[in-house]
Amino acid sequence: MEDNRTIHLTEHMNELRKRVIIVAVAFVGFLIAGLFFADPLFVYLSENAYQEELKGFRIQDPFKVYMQLAFIISLICTFPIILYQVWRFISPGLYLHERRATLSYIPMMIVLFLIGIAFSYYILFPFVLNFMWNLSERMEIEPLIGVQEYFTFLFHLTLPFGILFELPLVVLFLTRLGLITPAFLRSIRKYSYFVLLVIAGLITPPDLISHMMVTLPLLLLYELSIFISVYAQRKADKKREEEQTAQ
Repeated sequence: MEDNRTIHLTEHMNELRKRVIIVAVAFVGFLIAGLFFADPLFVYLSENAYQEELKGFRIQDPFKVYMQLAFIISLICTFPIILYQVWRFISPGLYLHERRATLSYIPMMIVLFLIGIAFSYYILFPFVLNFMWNLSERMEIEPLIGVQEYFTFLFHLTLPFGILFELPLVVLFLTRLGLITPAFLRSIRKYSYFVLLVIAGLITPPDLISHMMVTLPLLLLYELSIFISVYAQRKADKKREEEQTAQ
């Protein structure tokens, strides 16, 4: 029996290694492609910063920003492949209807990820940047925007929203697998709210309006997750009853 367990574990490790290699190769390929698209992306993303004001305080700043942009391009392009490889790894342990359902989540997760990034870049980021700019003017400080600092701030503000907007779909997936329930999500609501408030405080400037612009969507996402969990549980219970009736 120990030999069978060892063989089974070895097969799992080999399968995991295969999936990791596929993701790594895809990431490197997209990273190389990203080097060619980093320059036009830089021009587009720097429009909100009054491009003529961007400064390089260190000689290596342009290179760091260039590689950051290529890395972000590669990460976003590799994201669907990562999701698919994760699905391929866990799908043998799922029922047929669970495989079909979870596979259909991948396009939705990509869409939600892009919606989160778009929301933070087109709505939240200009507002935060304008707040910082007005604060500098009130304090009679002439800001010198470092190119490295600008893009680091941009990525820290936008990328987390791409991940946080996945919350409803992650909850749907875990509910379908029976790992969480709507009752559990309601029982930890106050703790979840506290965590979301902390996250909002970390990625926004210290003013009430900016904080609320981040906090409210996060709280709505959590409540939407509870609603989705209720729907998923009812659907799973109905499916289970149909299977028992058929037997």
